Amino acid sequence: MVDLTRDILRQLPKVLLHDHLDGGLRPETIIELAHNEPDISLATEDPQKLQEWFLRGANCGSLSKYLEGFAITCGVMQTQENLKRVARELMEDMKDDNVVYVEVRFAPNLHTARGLDLNEVMSAVLAGLREGQEATGVEFGLIVCGMRNMQPASSLDMARIAVTYRDSGCLGFDLAGDESGNPPKDHLDAFHFCQRENFNITIHAGEAFGAASIWQALQYCGAHRIGHCTRLTEDMTIESNQVTGMGSLSRYILDKRIPLEVCLKSNIHTGAVSSFETHPFRHFVDGQFRVGINTDNRLMSDTSMTGEFEIAHREFGLDGAGLEKITMNAMKSSFLPHVERTRFIYDVLKPGYKRMREEGLI
Repeated sequence: MVDLTRDILRQLPKVLLHDHLDGGLRPETIIELAHNEPDISLATEDPQKLQEWFLRGANCGSLSKYLEGFAITCGVMQTQENLKRVARELMEDMKDDNVVYVEVRFAPNLHTARGLDLNEVMSAVLAGLREGQEATGVEFGLIVCGMRNMQPASSLDMARIAVTYRDSGCLGFDLAGDESGNPPKDHLDAFHFCQRENFNITIHAGEAFGAASIWQALQYCGAHRIGHCTRLTEDMTIESNQVTGMGSLSRYILDKRIPLEVCLKSNIHTGAVSSFETHPFRHFVDGQFRVGINTDNRLMSDTSMTGEFEIAHREFGLDGAGLEKITMNAMKSSFLPHVERTRFIYDVLKPGYKRMREEGLI
């Protein structure tokens, strides 16, 4: 197997489907924006040390602890100017990481503390993403999140605002937040609304709660993709680190080609898995599941798509062909219209990987 250096991995074209807007701010941006937020106290104003502070808070094996850092990031994202800037900088960071297409998600109702209404929040974020696209050539789709720890009526509001902006770049609805005690079926009104509107659904499931949450997300809520899904292994028989049997849920996900949005580094930090050695990613790849690689929260986990590719190469043995397949899986699973997915595959991704092979890099 060719040794893929970090520089080579950075050059590979990438598709990112699971990235949280409020989990990917630059430390320098947080420091600058916090100067105008008297209620926000930072541990340090050194960008590198602040990055380390977020990582320490995230890397504690608990999803609820992992989520605590968002109080700061959301705290500096309460004006249209700040929201637009954060969205624009995300697109610039995608360009630096050679991500050609990104689906970024956020919960608009977390950005109304200083008086913005939902339309003002959505308009600002979409304006920043469009500016970033024009400057970098990176393309995007926006996903609106309901928060599972909030009242179901709030999730329905988020679903409605998502559909309102479907012709302006919003492509899907998600349910995020702490899974413990917050099952997806509590938010059925939001999901049924999306289904009636022929709208795309992805749901965080099987990260901090068991396989039952994955089953609910699919069979109660109509999810088209599943975020994380690490605990699908509870529906598998694994012996000597090999899958020797699958239950009806894992077989359904495999046979119906349900996409799995795996976030390798984040899954360690949240305690979804204890180590890369025990991560089900290897079983998903070997079993031909439609699995993709994602960042989740780039700030909190101090990661990037290049970093996630590096983990996949080092820990799971994916070579250039394996990473290309993962990338194709992601584009096939995106919420873009079919014609746009096809365009990316044949005009951008396949030529990009072909060039890398011809140059002997992969």
